[in-house]
Amino acid sequence: MSNNQRSPLRAAIRIFSALALATFTSAALADEQRPAPGIDLVGINMSGANFAPHVTPGRMGTHYFFPEKKHFAYYAKKNIRVIRFPFIWERVQHDLDMGLNFDHMRMLRKTLDLAARHDQKIILDMHNYGRYKGQLIGSPEVPYEAYASVWRKLAEAFRGHPGLWGYDIMNEPHSTKGLWPGAAQAAVNAIREVDSQTPIFIEGDRWASAFHWRHVNEDLLIEDPADNLIYEAHLYLDKDFSGRYAEDETVDPMLGVERARPFVEWLQEHGLKGFLGEYGVPAHSESMLEAMDELLAYLNEHCIPSAYWAGGPGWGEYVMAIEPIKGKDRPQMEVLQKHIANTCSDIGPAAAQ
Repeated sequence: MSNNQRSPLRAAIRIFSALALATFTSAALADEQRPAPGIDLVGINMSGANFAPHVTPGRMGTHYFFPEKKHFAYYAKKNIRVIRFPFIWERVQHDLDMGLNFDHMRMLRKTLDLAARHDQKIILDMHNYGRYKGQLIGSPEVPYEAYASVWRKLAEAFRGHPGLWGYDIMNEPHSTKGLWPGAAQAAVNAIREVDSQTPIFIEGDRWASAFHWRHVNEDLLIEDPADNLIYEAHLYLDKDFSGRYAEDETVDPMLGVERARPFVEWLQEHGLKGFLGEYGVPAHSESMLEAMDELLAYLNEHCIPSAYWAGGPGWGEYVMAIEPIKGKDRPQMEVLQKHIANTCSDIGPAAAQ
């Protein structure tokens, strides 16, 4: 064959190879971004707006941070579409007798917009531990109606937004002197005055501890005219349940399951839906990663969604963070990916037989 004959043939081979590679690459990307079967059970907390809660209102970019498009894009690529988003009450409402702060509300709406563009859903989490400016909700300084009022205004502003999944009315109330159930009911009543569709997430007293749930939240049964409540617990694997892990701490692989079980059994007995709103482990601990794996398998078995703590801006190399470092996934992400696919059709657990 002459050189003149070989050139067209070689050109044709190069074109065919390029087309085949492009087709293969497109298919691989489509597979990576294709929604997993089942419902969305694996989520993350996208933290940053809740940083420096002792400095309020604080300055955005200095004391606290809102996520950017790249943060949503990363988790969307990983098929993670549930995002719990902490914010601080004092930044949304600088004083109880004032309206909602325009700039902060604008940033919350932008966050919802970014989530919607990436086919993700936000749970708005008021990250205040049952307090406003250090005073308990239900005390003379922060009456129930003040708390109800802010949630009524938030629901009016964000109801129906395509990026909204639910209202997490309070992060980790604790030491509330019995005031928390009344506060939770007041918030639910206020939200339902303006929004009868959106799920409401109810955390328990004692930092929402899953393990201690039955000791302090046995009777936390809030009434909802829309019948659309999801009860939320939190769980960490360190010795004092706080998430402040010791450098060399090791755990039994079933510790997460055992700490979650009291909450799950309570849900089953009452026929209620549940959510594990926070859990997290150090990236360097093989025993913690194994316990996290077992915990997620247990939650998937009961169709209970969860949100890992935490991703978002400002974390750096913090041991529990799941934001990638220099483009490299953290070890916890591999564990999350194992549990995205599921066979659930609704949030569980199923009622006890």
